[in-house]
Amino acid sequence: MKRWRWLAVGGVLLGLLLATLVLLDSLSRIYITLAAVSPVLAQLALGVFVLAVLAFVGLAIYSLWPFLRPRRRVVPLPRPRSATEAASLNLEAVQRQVESIQDQVARQAILEQTQALQESLYQGDLTLAVFGVGSAGKTSLINALMGKPVGEVGATLGTTQTEQTYDWQLPQVPRRLRLIDTPGLSEAGVAGTEREQAARATAARADLILFVVDDDLRQSEYVLLQDLLALGKRTLVVLNKADRYPRQDLEALLDRLQARLVPPLSEDDVVAIAAQPQPLPQVGGGLVQMRPNLFPLIARLADVLRQEGDALMADNLLLQSQQLGDQARRLLEQQRQTQADAIIDRYQWLGAGAIALAPLPGFDFLATAAINAQMVVDLSRVYGGEVSLEEGKTLALSLAKTLTGLGLVKGTVDLLSLGLQLNLATAVAGRALKGASGAYLTRIAGKSFVEYFRHNQTWGDGGMGAVIEDQFRLNQRDVLLKAFVQEATSRLIPLVKDCPP
Repeated sequence: MKRWRWLAVGGVLLGLLLATLVLLDSLSRIYITLAAVSPVLAQLALGVFVLAVLAFVGLAIYSLWPFLRPRRRVVPLPRPRSATEAASLNLEAVQRQVESIQDQVARQAILEQTQALQESLYQGDLTLAVFGVGSAGKTSLINALMGKPVGEVGATLGTTQTEQTYDWQLPQVPRRLRLIDTPGLSEAGVAGTEREQAARATAARADLILFVVDDDLRQSEYVLLQDLLALGKRTLVVLNKADRYPRQDLEALLDRLQARLVPPLSEDDVVAIAAQPQPLPQVGGGLVQMRPNLFPLIARLADVLRQEGDALMADNLLLQSQQLGDQARRLLEQQRQTQADAIIDRYQWLGAGAIALAPLPGFDFLATAAINAQMVVDLSRVYGGEVSLEEGKTLALSLAKTLTGLGLVKGTVDLLSLGLQLNLATAVAGRALKGASGAYLTRIAGKSFVEYFRHNQTWGDGGMGAVIEDQFRLNQRDVLLKAFVQEATSRLIPLVKDCPP
């Protein structure tokens, strides 16, 4: 308990003690005086006084109880001790989110991905994605690493049409490795674009990326590489076909690459190799095929995988679990938005009908208040809240006052009177305009409450007024306004025509 609380309690208790002493002295005097007149009257006065003192003490204890009772300590959740533990917690959170997703296909897909990640938490192979533009030598690199031809190579773009995976073992690295040959980037046509998207998705899932180039980085390569690094993907840049450059040119090229990439990469993360060297002429004629020169890459890979292998997998699993959580949240948000839009649509036209058909002046405002209150309750349930009908009425009334204070009620009538342009009898036109205005204001109210519930029942820094003005501005867009006016006309004109004046 803090010192100031002790001081406050002590001061109150001291005051009570002094007051009690004064009262006891007064009681003794009164009792002696009454006893001389009537002992029965003295006993009765004493009883009444005791009851009053007990009531006073009870009231004092009740008042001091918030200071005296031990406060419940809020125990912070323990922080994850590792990336693997954090990933596990993320996956548990994803599973809880998925329970609320109604789309069975999307729900099952996320559950399957969650299960696959959970199985990989404490066991699994390290995946290395060989990634880069077409014909940079990705497949040649994999063939050289495997020590045998496993993939087709060619001079033209698009030789690798689909993702290929190969098991590989690196000496002194205990984990099994999986090499993934991805389709090339920057290939023409729809098929090339689709293959590039698949390659990007594979790279985003891999533990380590071998980004293969055969020259200085193109702008498109540089942008893509920066995106991968921003994701936190561990990357080695592999300059292939180094045998085609004179020594001085190769060193200058490596310097340029390192200058563009260090940091976040280190100088050791940019290596030059020759996965499929060009044949060299031999004495006496003919050509001799040189062996691949992969030593700089193998040496760097061995260092990285020995020192960072477990961390790479853990960090990658954490990243994938976060992305899966984001995917689940987006699906849940889309589902909630669809449900909220349906609720707002239903209540705005219920309100419009009640206002258009209101037989007495003022009835429309009562009807709208009740409708908006129930709309608030239904919206809160969509977003996992528990707002009572009384709370809904309070919120709806507060929002209605804010709408009026901002001048949006009159603004709505002016806005819709131009849009409706009714060439009907005055009574019919007036009722239709009132109904449409009520529907529009209910729509603004509903959209505003969606933002309120989306942000954990807070209005944000700008307060309720800022949210309402923002929604009023968004719903004034031509496409939305025209669609609303068209629907209002089709719904309300037949309704008010059939209504007796």
